[in-house]
Amino acid sequence: MSKPASTGEVHAILITTVYNICHVFCFILLLFGVPLEAQIYRPALPSPVASSTPEPSADVEKRVQAGTGVSQEYVHISSVTQEVEGPLRHLRGMVLIETSDMKLKADEVDYNADTGDAEARGHVHFEHLVRGEILDCDHAEYNTETQTGKFYTVTGTAAARIQARKGLLTTRNPFYFEGKLAERLQDHYILHDGFLTDCLIPRPWWRLKSKTFLVVPEDHAITKQSWLYIRQVPIFYFPFFYKSLKKEPRKSGFLTPNIGHGQRGYDVGLGYFWAINRSYDMAYRARYFSQAGLAHYLDFRGDPNDHTKFDILADGLKDQRLDYPSGSILQAHARSYLGNGWEARGELDYISSYAFRQQFTESFNEAVFSQTHSVAFAAKHWSDFGINIVTQRNVSYEDATVGNEVSSRKLPEGDFVMREHSVTMGGLPFWVSLNSSAGLLKRSDPAFQTRSFVPRLDFAPHLTTSVRWAGIQVTPSVGIEETFYDSSVAPDGTLSGNNVMRSSRDLSVDVVLPSLERVFDAPPFLATKLKHVIEPRVTYKNVSGIGDINPVIRFDGTDVLSNTNQVEFSLTNRLLAKDKNGTVSDLLTWQLWFDHYFDPTFGGAILPNQRNILQSELDLTGYSFLNGARHSSPVVSSVRYQKGAIGVEWRTDYDPVRHVFAASSASVFVKQGQWLVLASHNSLKTDPVLAPSANQFFWRVVYGATNRKGLSYGADVLYDAHLGQVKNVLTQVTYNTDCCGLSVQYQRPLLPLPLTGVLAPRSEWRVAFAISNIGSFGNIKQQARIF
Repeated sequence: MSKPASTGEVHAILITTVYNICHVFCFILLLFGVPLEAQIYRPALPSPVASSTPEPSADVEKRVQAGTGVSQEYVHISSVTQEVEGPLRHLRGMVLIETSDMKLKADEVDYNADTGDAEARGHVHFEHLVRGEILDCDHAEYNTETQTGKFYTVTGTAAARIQARKGLLTTRNPFYFEGKLAERLQDHYILHDGFLTDCLIPRPWWRLKSKTFLVVPEDHAITKQSWLYIRQVPIFYFPFFYKSLKKEPRKSGFLTPNIGHGQRGYDVGLGYFWAINRSYDMAYRARYFSQAGLAHYLDFRGDPNDHTKFDILADGLKDQRLDYPSGSILQAHARSYLGNGWEARGELDYISSYAFRQQFTESFNEAVFSQTHSVAFAAKHWSDFGINIVTQRNVSYEDATVGNEVSSRKLPEGDFVMREHSVTMGGLPFWVSLNSSAGLLKRSDPAFQTRSFVPRLDFAPHLTTSVRWAGIQVTPSVGIEETFYDSSVAPDGTLSGNNVMRSSRDLSVDVVLPSLERVFDAPPFLATKLKHVIEPRVTYKNVSGIGDINPVIRFDGTDVLSNTNQVEFSLTNRLLAKDKNGTVSDLLTWQLWFDHYFDPTFGGAILPNQRNILQSELDLTGYSFLNGARHSSPVVSSVRYQKGAIGVEWRTDYDPVRHVFAASSASVFVKQGQWLVLASHNSLKTDPVLAPSANQFFWRVVYGATNRKGLSYGADVLYDAHLGQVKNVLTQVTYNTDCCGLSVQYQRPLLPLPLTGVLAPRSEWRVAFAISNIGSFGNIKQQARIF
């Protein structure tokens, strides 16, 4: 007769049995705790946290690792009765088996020590105290030697694995699952006739239901013939779904399809993700529009080593409608550390035509943005020095007419720069700086086009010092700039092959006067203390030696330098607030500055009755004002106020020559609870030679948030008062439950029609259904969302 097993041995075996039983449910829950997007990475769960070992008691037995005599784990076991019949062990009544990681409860448990068969019956309850899984089942049959078994009428929950991303609906509800039968067969598990959801039970908003869920631990999971239910209505069918459970879960497979309706009619999209290898992947999506035809989207990413990354995106559509343009959009981002201090970066932004962008994009902001900027460079910086090798292409589209654009290109340009390098001469501190470049450039516009490679050389060293006397900071700087051009503009406006040598001598003196300060008590609702600071500043600048700048070809900012003799006055008022915790914040700032020009023609650079772009103008304001000789610039005012959830900013350009506010830009921001209100106004009242007049209002009102349960709504409105037209309306209503959300969006942009260019409204409805922690189905793109 064999020796009966001890109580500790029986309970240790039972713990191992139940632990293996519950593995099946853990892996099923992990499968659906991630979004459906195949390319999203999810890290593995952390290792269990080690807990302190309790002291033995009457109902605690030590489990000993076979053959070593080393204690492996403490186990707590209790039951009403325990019986032994040969190899059978019977535990009856309120059975509890508990370790530092898990807890098992059942009405009764039987175990056969010879065969390894174990059976748990009656209110079987399991909790994993580290990972958070909780499950219940009627009864289970399991063999500890073969590690196979069957588990009946299972329900359970597991903590959601949340990855917060902008625009992704999330919830902290646990995932809930049910199944009639679960089997463990060697190295995989099968759950029969089950479903899962992260909605509250018993009436979940959505369920993923399937005949079978197959899980191979740490490898993959497959769901066949599954349906996505909304309430009791099946809305989407998955004939086959694959999800990797590996530590690097990038796996080739089909992406979530989309269905919608928009300006091109009904559309259906299907995509495929190809995990080429661990360093490269590609996503391709095709969208068929009932009115326009087939559109293609491609995203190719690479991370070949620790120093190099790139991402290439391409969109294209051959529009089958005769009046609508076909075309493509190409964007790319790349960076690489080349070693020895060298770094390379690049950005590509290419559109086949501005007309195609206006018609193809579903975002109003993209449709009205009429410029593209592409640049690639290799750079090395050390100490105060730097070398840049740059290729660049900028295009500004005047309108949608083919060829009506201005483009400039560098292919390539080399720059050597020296930041303010400190030297000491005669006991005084000096800083030496240098900007220099040599490149091959090209410019083309409707008026003329240069050669493909026009050489330009530029050399500009500067010397700066600083002295302080009686609280006054004086910073003088002197420098020269020599620029050589291999081509020029003839007096009749045509391109000439004659060389141009531009020489300049510049002197600037920056004088920072002593600030005036006063501290006084503040109203209780504002702060405890307020400090008013007045900061005056005067800057004198003289540039000479340039002469006539009209022969200079305008490639970039280097070419807008001109003679000048000017002084700039600046006055800044600051109101600093200190709260009861001693934190100081910039409550209110008001800055005024303007320039006085002793040379009103800037050395003859000003051409009357036309727009003149000079460096002196760009240094002051972004609005053009030079259309003739003048002694005074506009007075620029900038007011900023920030207190808690309220922000106000107002910038104006008052022109003392024309006695008008030439430009004004104001915005107000208020955030209170779930409410967000943003209003802005931009106006331009200047000479039509400089820029057309404009008067636009923008409002945004939003109540709610992306993850707010219940109703959220918001609206954007852009109104052009000068034209008397609503340029764009965007509204969105979203209703979120505890686990999913439905969004409906309406947009009405005012965009030019193809060929004619006549502005006309374009109404679009979009719908999206989001499942918490998984993803979204529909045709509302992330960049078009209000929240």
